[in-house]
Amino acid sequence: MAVDDSATSAEELPVPPSGQQAEIRWGPQQATVVEVGGGVRTYRIGGLDVIDGYGIDEMCPAVHGQPLIPWPNRLRGGAYDWDGESYQVPIDEPDKGNALHGLTRWRNWTVRERTESSVTVGLRLHPRAGYPFTLDLAVRYEVGPGGLTVATTAHNVGARACPYAHGAHPYVTVGTERVDAALLRLPASTYLLTDETQIPTDRRPVDGTPFDFRRQRPVGDVAIDHCFTDLQRDRDGMLRLVLSAPDASRSVTVWADRSYPHLQIFTGDALAEPERRRRSLGVEPMTAPPNAFATGEGLRRLEPGTALTTRWGISPQFR
Repeated sequence: MAVDDSATSAEELPVPPSGQQAEIRWGPQQATVVEVGGGVRTYRIGGLDVIDGYGIDEMCPAVHGQPLIPWPNRLRGGAYDWDGESYQVPIDEPDKGNALHGLTRWRNWTVRERTESSVTVGLRLHPRAGYPFTLDLAVRYEVGPGGLTVATTAHNVGARACPYAHGAHPYVTVGTERVDAALLRLPASTYLLTDETQIPTDRRPVDGTPFDFRRQRPVGDVAIDHCFTDLQRDRDGMLRLVLSAPDASRSVTVWADRSYPHLQIFTGDALAEPERRRRSLGVEPMTAPPNAFATGEGLRRLEPGTALTTRWGISPQFR
């Protein structure tokens, strides 16, 4: 996937903004995984979008489909303490003063394994100012009978224990022009209240609020950009959020294993591109809530030589 510029032939130019493309297929399912950020750019069934992706001639907008490592969401001021030392990472959300969505979104990932229906992309995250730890990262994407499955593995190959959290950032669609018309079931009983910088300040029950989607209902005009927790799981331990078309012709289930106790939901009202606002639903499984590097909540401690694998996926149903 990542290639030496000197080996790039004239026939391959220009290089897409998202870098090299790895397409995987199973039956009518097709997904495209990209070099820049290691995310999924498209996922379709029979030509119909399951995720609201982006074109091959576009830079990845609004974190579409990217893995978020070594932290998801926001870190206030980019500052945190770890094992008695203080660290500072760059601020890349300057209007709010936050460090956003980790350190790997604009790095070049490489293909490590590939079959017709799966691809594994990897990245060695070397020590840097603000995060002086070494992680070997691998994300495996597979399409099959159950839809798209994503397994993310972080292996501490350095000499020091490191802080780690993970998130994913797909935007799902059921073909409605706006997400308002879609029906949502979100089995969460608590949401996080945030301040003006979108850093959590409190936990609130969803009861009696516009954020109670424990029973399926239309998204409507409610603006959502909140982290939800206290998630109800099925007997197999999986969380399942379901977005459905009003006529029940299409539905999309986003599932996540027990590694993900938090789920950020985003209706896209604040997206920079007006044409993308409220067009789809951002559904972000997260192993830790926003600002976890500062608070320690949900943060994983990876000792040298240890690894952690987490799984989530998307299961579409078309009638």
